[in-house]
Amino acid sequence: QVQLVESGGGLVQAGDSLRLSCAASGRTFTRYAMGWFRQAPGKEREFVAAIAWSGGSTSYADSVKGRFTISRDNAKNTVYLQMNSLEPEDTAVYYCAADFSRYIHSDSSEYDYWGQGTQVTVSS
Repeated sequence: QVQLVESGGGLVQAGDSLRLSCAASGRTFTRYAMGWFRQAPGKEREFVAAIAWSGGSTSYADSVKGRFTISRDNAKNTVYLQMNSLEPEDTAVYYCAADFSRYIHSDSSEYDYWGQGTQVTVSS
Protein backbone atom coordinates (compact mmCIF):
# COMPACT_ATOMS: atom_id res chain seq x y z
CA GLN A 1 0.00 0.00 0.00
CA VAL A 2 1.19 3.51 -0.85
CA GLN A 3 -0.24 6.74 0.48
CA LEU A 4 0.18 9.88 -1.60
CA VAL A 5 -0.41 13.44 -0.41
CA GLU A 6 -0.21 16.37 -2.80
CA SER A 7 0.49 19.96 -1.82
CA GLY A 8 1.45 23.26 -3.39
CA GLY A 9 -1.66 24.14 -5.33
CA GLY A 10 -3.23 27.57 -5.25
CA LEU A 11 -4.55 30.57 -7.13
CA VAL A 12 -2.06 32.32 -9.41
CA GLN A 13 -2.11 34.64 -12.39
CA ALA A 14 -1.27 33.69 -15.95
CA GLY A 15 2.49 33.59 -16.44
CA ASP A 16 3.20 32.69 -12.82
CA SER A 17 4.84 29.54 -11.52
CA LEU A 18 3.91 26.89 -8.97
CA ARG A 19 5.63 23.81 -7.65
CA LEU A 20 3.50 20.87 -6.66
CA SER A 21 4.81 18.22 -4.29
CA CYS A 22 3.64 14.69 -3.69
CA ALA A 23 4.83 12.95 -0.54
CA ALA A 24 4.66 9.17 -0.55
CA SER A 25 4.60 6.75 2.33
CA GLY A 26 4.19 3.04 2.62
CA ARG A 27 5.85 0.59 0.26
CA THR A 28 9.27 1.26 -1.21
CA PHE A 29 8.98 4.50 -3.15
CA THR A 30 11.85 3.71 -5.45
CA ARG A 31 9.98 0.76 -6.95
CA TYR A 32 7.33 3.05 -8.40
CA ALA A 33 7.17 5.14 -11.48
CA MET A 34 5.28 8.32 -10.63
CA GLY A 35 2.89 10.42 -12.62
CA TRP A 36 0.94 13.64 -12.49
CA PHE A 37 -2.54 13.89 -13.96
CA ARG A 38 -5.10 16.67 -13.94
CA GLN A 39 -8.83 17.03 -14.27
CA ALA A 40 -10.59 20.24 -15.20
CA PRO A 41 -14.30 20.76 -14.49
CA GLY A 42 -16.43 18.82 -16.95
CA LYS A 43 -13.43 17.14 -18.54
CA GLU A 44 -11.77 13.73 -18.38
CA ARG A 45 -8.68 13.20 -16.27
CA GLU A 46 -5.63 13.70 -18.46
CA PHE A 47 -1.97 12.82 -18.30
CA VAL A 48 0.48 15.60 -17.48
CA ALA A 49 3.88 14.04 -16.80
CA ALA A 50 5.57 10.88 -15.56
CA ILE A 51 8.98 9.89 -14.26
CA ALA A 52 10.68 6.53 -13.93
CA TRP A 53 11.74 5.15 -10.56
CA SER A 54 15.34 6.23 -11.17
CA GLY A 55 14.41 9.66 -12.46
CA GLY A 56 16.32 8.90 -15.62
CA SER A 57 13.31 8.85 -17.91
CA THR A 58 10.45 11.32 -18.15
CA SER A 59 7.42 11.91 -20.34
CA TYR A 60 5.18 14.93 -20.83
CA ALA A 61 1.90 15.78 -22.44
CA ASP A 62 2.36 17.99 -25.47
CA SER A 63 0.33 20.74 -23.79
CA VAL A 64 2.90 21.16 -21.00
CA LYS A 65 6.20 20.39 -22.74
CA GLY A 66 8.71 23.15 -22.20
CA ARG A 67 6.69 24.63 -19.32
CA PHE A 68 6.42 21.84 -16.74
CA THR A 69 9.18 19.72 -15.23
CA ILE A 70 8.71 16.54 -13.23
CA SER A 71 11.40 15.41 -10.80
CA ARG A 72 11.77 13.17 -7.79
CA ASP A 73 13.85 12.93 -4.65
CA ASN A 74 13.89 9.29 -3.61
CA ALA A 75 15.64 10.12 -0.36
CA LYS A 76 12.61 12.23 0.59
CA ASN A 77 10.00 9.95 -1.01
CA THR A 78 8.72 12.96 -2.90
CA VAL A 79 7.91 13.77 -6.51
CA TYR A 80 7.59 17.33 -7.78
CA LEU A 81 5.93 19.13 -10.64
CA GLN A 82 7.45 22.51 -11.42
CA MET A 83 4.94 24.49 -13.46
CA ASN A 84 6.10 27.65 -15.24
CA SER A 85 4.34 30.05 -17.59
CA LEU A 86 0.98 28.91 -16.29
CA GLU A 87 -2.06 29.48 -18.47
CA PRO A 88 -5.77 29.61 -17.58
CA GLU A 89 -6.11 26.30 -19.46
CA ASP A 90 -3.92 24.70 -16.78
CA THR A 91 -6.67 25.21 -14.20
CA ALA A 92 -7.56 21.80 -12.79
CA VAL A 93 -7.25 19.48 -9.84
CA TYR A 94 -3.80 17.89 -10.06
CA TYR A 95 -3.33 14.31 -8.93
CA CYS A 96 -0.21 12.39 -8.11
CA ALA A 97 -0.17 8.66 -8.91
CA ALA A 98 2.14 5.69 -8.36
CA ASP A 99 2.70 2.87 -10.81
CA PHE A 100 4.48 -0.29 -9.59
CA SER A 101 6.47 -0.59 -12.78
CA ARG A 102 9.91 -0.05 -14.21
CA TYR A 103 8.30 1.68 -17.18
CA ILE A 104 6.48 4.99 -17.36
CA HIS A 105 2.94 5.24 -18.67
CA SER A 106 0.55 7.97 -19.72
CA ASP A 107 -2.52 5.77 -19.31
CA SER A 108 -4.14 6.40 -15.95
CA SER A 109 -5.37 2.78 -15.79
CA GLU A 110 -1.75 1.65 -15.35
CA TYR A 111 -1.43 3.45 -12.02
CA ASP A 112 -2.01 1.64 -8.76
CA TYR A 113 -2.34 4.41 -6.19
CA TRP A 114 -3.67 7.95 -6.28
CA GLY A 115 -3.56 11.01 -4.07
CA GLN A 116 -6.54 13.19 -3.19
CA GLY A 117 -5.53 16.00 -5.51
CA THR A 118 -4.63 19.66 -5.16
CA GLN A 119 -6.42 22.54 -6.86
CA VAL A 120 -4.55 24.80 -9.25
CA THR A 121 -6.39 27.87 -10.50
CA VAL A 122 -4.83 30.21 -13.04
CA SER A 123 -6.56 33.53 -13.61
CA SER A 124 -6.19 35.51 -16.82
